[in-house]
Amino acid sequence: MKLHDLKPNPGSKKDRTRVGRGISAGKGKTAGRGTKGQRSRAGFGGNLYRQGGNLPFYRRLPFMRGEGFTPPNQVTYNEINVETLAERFAAGAEVTPETLAALNLLHQKKNPVVVLGRGDIDKPLTVKVQRVSKSAREKIEAAGGKVEIVA
Repeated sequence: MKLHDLKPNPGSKKDRTRVGRGISAGKGKTAGRGTKGQRSRAGFGGNLYRQGGNLPFYRRLPFMRGEGFTPPNQVTYNEINVETLAERFAAGAEVTPETLAALNLLHQKKNPVVVLGRGDIDKPLTVKVQRVSKSAREKIEAAGGKVEIVA
């Protein structure tokens, strides 16, 4: 078998009907659209969003800004880096959300706190927060400190 021997199965390909090509062709003159009326005209169908007097679907939906939607129960954390703890706390100090709030290090005091691992720390601190990243935990414990997760 060669490339010039290949052809589609019989009946699998059907010629396109050529409309509007004379009366003897069977689909001439009105080209199967009937006579007069909206559907016979060129450009029928119009705007995808037009619903002929109804309030369009996209205007019936609630208006939302941005892309997608905001999950109602997502948690926003106050982010504190290890380098900030090293700068602001003395060796052996206890780091809690309350002590961080007292130093004005929290963006919103009602939100939980997460400690992230940017920077270095060389003081032993006792960190009691809601969440700690893996790298931050390693750095704090390597400096001789302790990490406790509070609810």
